[in-house]
Amino acid sequence: MSLPPLNALRAFEAAGRHLNFRLAAEEIGVTQGAVAQHVRGLEARLGVQLFDRLPRGLRLTEAGRRFHAPLRQAFRLIGEAAETLAERRPLTLSVTPSFASKWLVPRLGDFTAQHPGIEVQVDARERLANFQSDGVDIAVRQGRPPFGPGLVAEPLFATEYVAVCSPGLAGGLNAVEDLAQQTLLNDTHGLWPLFLEEAGVAATPRMMNFSQTSLAIDAAVAGQGVALANAPLVSAELASGRLVRPFPQSLSADLGFYIVAPRQPRHPELVAVMRGWLLAQI
Repeated sequence: MSLPPLNALRAFEAAGRHLNFRLAAEEIGVTQGAVAQHVRGLEARLGVQLFDRLPRGLRLTEAGRRFHAPLRQAFRLIGEAAETLAERRPLTLSVTPSFASKWLVPRLGDFTAQHPGIEVQVDARERLANFQSDGVDIAVRQGRPPFGPGLVAEPLFATEYVAVCSPGLAGGLNAVEDLAQQTLLNDTHGLWPLFLEEAGVAATPRMMNFSQTSLAIDAAVAGQGVALANAPLVSAELASGRLVRPFPQSLSADLGFYIVAPRQPRHPELVAVMRGWLLAQI
């Protein structure tokens, strides 16, 4: 059997709670006659009498009681689902894949715990997302401001590149000059030559190139060479001991990480919450 009309089910459910057509009509915003007509049509369709019509109101028949209980529960579940959907507000955050995997994702559980009503969608790709066409609300970008007209940039953290490797590999590195005998794991920033120049290493070591910083970091964890990584992106690996810094030297660059958002965002309250949380992680 196909489902009865939703309006008829709604009218019967309300009438069954109030045991009164007038009160049911006031609740669902129709006339008393419309409720009575819906109920009569439903009775005809089901082939059973749902109410006993009394001089001073209504009384559910045995069939009416059996039908009303699960129907009332079904409408309650629909209402709860609609409320839950309305309470969850979506926010799209654009980041690079490396920033997402090495910095954002390990911390994101804290955000969802603090703000369960905000549904975060992480847009992680190398190509810069567009705030208008891609529906992005807020982004974390590495570079130099300004990032575009109509955008506001706020510093998240400065860029300090450090040499990192696995503990096993670090045993053979006694001085920065020992990098000449190692495989250097290079990413798209290509900053190893500048690091070596500032450290006074004249040799040209072997290079293994990766399209993403996160891949170079993972290769360093696997003991395949020495990576030059932004310090905040390897903080978890350094804290856990999976990576170590064999040398104190570092390289400062002007490619800092910035929180970027439109000057007039679509959801200013959500953007403010995410901006505040990002800054609180530093």
